[in-house]
Amino acid sequence: MKRLVVFAVAVAFVVGMAGVAFAEGNPLEASEKAFNKEMASLVPKDKIVNAEQLHKVWQDVLAGKSSAWLIDVRTDSEFEAFHIEGTNHVQAGHWYLIPKKITDPNAEIYIFCRTKHRANYVAGFLTKIGYKNVHIFDGGVVGWAAAGYPFVNAFTGDFTINKYRQKPSDAEKGAKWRVWNAFK
Repeated sequence: MKRLVVFAVAVAFVVGMAGVAFAEGNPLEASEKAFNKEMASLVPKDKIVNAEQLHKVWQDVLAGKSSAWLIDVRTDSEFEAFHIEGTNHVQAGHWYLIPKKITDPNAEIYIFCRTKHRANYVAGFLTKIGYKNVHIFDGGVVGWAAAGYPFVNAFTGDFTINKYRQKPSDAEKGAKWRVWNAFK
């Protein structure tokens, strides 16, 4: 009985905290935005690149003319769905693994995610710990798609995205056997 009471209290606490975190007017939201801006400010403005600039670097890397690191910091499922060919993948929360692989503080590193929110954090952390040549791709894979550049995945090979959607379409939401429908 005691275990059941402890479990019930723990569940109530978790549910209550989730409600606070997702409540409108969350006081932590402004702090998170300010911290993200602070992390982004650690990367000099001349190290923020657009899709065309990253595309040139990407072409040079694929051609063997550059040893730059192109690092996608999206989640595993985002990366597996599609990614820029030849890029490395480290989830944003695992940025601390990068110094184990890239030991040169002068290495040319390009960080990107879906837009640039997570990239700001990772690039800021890398700059703060001593990397001197960290770049943020402003626009992320959404910007890459908008520029008409190709993606790959393990199942389809090369492809371009005609229209990038942030959420499933009504037709997708209406499908009867989609996992996300269970969580509506």
